[in-house]
Amino acid sequence: MDKFDFIIVGAGSAGCTLASRLSENGKYSVCILEAGPKDTNPWIHVPIGYAKLFHNKKLNWMYKTKDDDGWIKRSIPAPRGKVLGGSSSINGMIYIRGQKEDYNTWRQLGNTGWSYDDVLPYFKKSEIQERGEDDYHGSNGNLHVQDHRDKHPLADAYVEAAVDEGYERNNDFNGEKQDGFGHFQWTQNKGRRWSAAKAYLEKAKKRKNVTIITDALASKILFKNKTAVGIEYISKGKTLKVEANKEVILSLGAFNSPQLLQLSGIGNKEILQKYNIESVHELKGVGENLQDHINAPIMYELNKPFTANDVFHKLHVRIGAGLNYLLNRKGLLHMGVAYSGGFFKTDQSLETPDIQSLVLMFSSTAIGGAPHKFPGVTVVSTLLRPESRGYVRISSNNPKDAPEIAPNYLSVERDRMKLLESIKIVRKIFNNKNISSFVVEEKYPGSSLNTDEELLNYIKDYCRTSYHPVGTCKMGSDNMAVVDEELKVRGIKSLRVVDASIMPTLVSGNTNAPTIMIAEKASDMILKEYTY
Repeated sequence: MDKFDFIIVGAGSAGCTLASRLSENGKYSVCILEAGPKDTNPWIHVPIGYAKLFHNKKLNWMYKTKDDDGWIKRSIPAPRGKVLGGSSSINGMIYIRGQKEDYNTWRQLGNTGWSYDDVLPYFKKSEIQERGEDDYHGSNGNLHVQDHRDKHPLADAYVEAAVDEGYERNNDFNGEKQDGFGHFQWTQNKGRRWSAAKAYLEKAKKRKNVTIITDALASKILFKNKTAVGIEYISKGKTLKVEANKEVILSLGAFNSPQLLQLSGIGNKEILQKYNIESVHELKGVGENLQDHINAPIMYELNKPFTANDVFHKLHVRIGAGLNYLLNRKGLLHMGVAYSGGFFKTDQSLETPDIQSLVLMFSSTAIGGAPHKFPGVTVVSTLLRPESRGYVRISSNNPKDAPEIAPNYLSVERDRMKLLESIKIVRKIFNNKNISSFVVEEKYPGSSLNTDEELLNYIKDYCRTSYHPVGTCKMGSDNMAVVDEELKVRGIKSLRVVDASIMPTLVSGNTNAPTIMIAEKASDMILKEYTY
């Protein structure tokens, strides 16, 4: 059996970061296991390729939520990256950290060392900020963060319309405050996706003390008494094992980290007994506390052919966009999921925004479906801090079977009312003279739907996830906490979870940057523990 100091399971945003940081001093051997393949598919690196990867079973777990989930009572696609880089190789590339208050809340929940002031240095450490260093940003890290390389008139118009409606302009959502409207930055480098694999593994894989094993599905954590000593995994039809001298670290994300814990005998005894899994240690919180961003889309038909719909359906537009990208690394093919948007409050008595608005330069009725044949745009309103909570549980004792994912979307009435109010606010912005001249008509929900009941029914039928699941191995000290403030699994030695699943509460924005921050901080904690 091969032995390594550290075994990292999952080569996503957190796993890639950990592998790089834990190996860079040359003292420790690191093995990283990834269920998917190498990141050689060209659509990973062309930014617009996220649309192509939505249905790619080789690179995407392509999970779905429960059929009867929550208030909406329907299943929603829940894609997750299955490739080097994980979801950072298939996501929309928007770089958002969340609000200061998010991390201060973690600290208030008893997690020492996780306040905003504590985590800011790790955001800065990870970052290569195109705009340069300042109090909030770093430029000597690994993750390229850049402004988009050209302007889009509709994206600009949305910002101007919001400002004209009385909202603040914000040129940096990751700076002093998040409130206001402006343009998003993307995790790109010169018009190409800059995933965690590019940012962290590219250098690390050249080190003699780093071993990367792809197409390796972790099936079980190996224990000696209550100490993690290795991982059993399946590769090319064979069951193999690797041994850890120091620690096993799970970085499989909010769906798969709890799944592997449960498959290995850590979790709620009743769930384990159902599938004849012997309990190693009871932790009832494993898989519970699932939180995700849910959004309500509004789709408009435009009077100019300048969205991805036109690239998809019109040959001459596709050729032009392709040439612009090949020659200049600009245009719609270099597009992250949204050029512009903002953060606003549905209730002015709130201290911080509760909605993130994003202008997506495409429209499609079906989630992940073909774009409409008309020039279309989708404005999504994402509920930043939902009160609804769900769970992730194994559906069998077979690691190849998808877990049961039940986010319980919009089960709390306040969540529904916030999304309802967000639709009214976005409609008001789109009626502003700065942007209304681009619009032919509102296609969905359609201008004929105006009552609260009609709009709530629309939300029920058309709301979708923003693909930010967290919380299923939450950090804390209460009875439902899975890991402590050092991300060690409670009651087990030599086992940590380092990924978005440890977030006790959902951050107010996209989750890739916070997940990388978590791994940067975890790397420091781990290295300090083994430095004598």
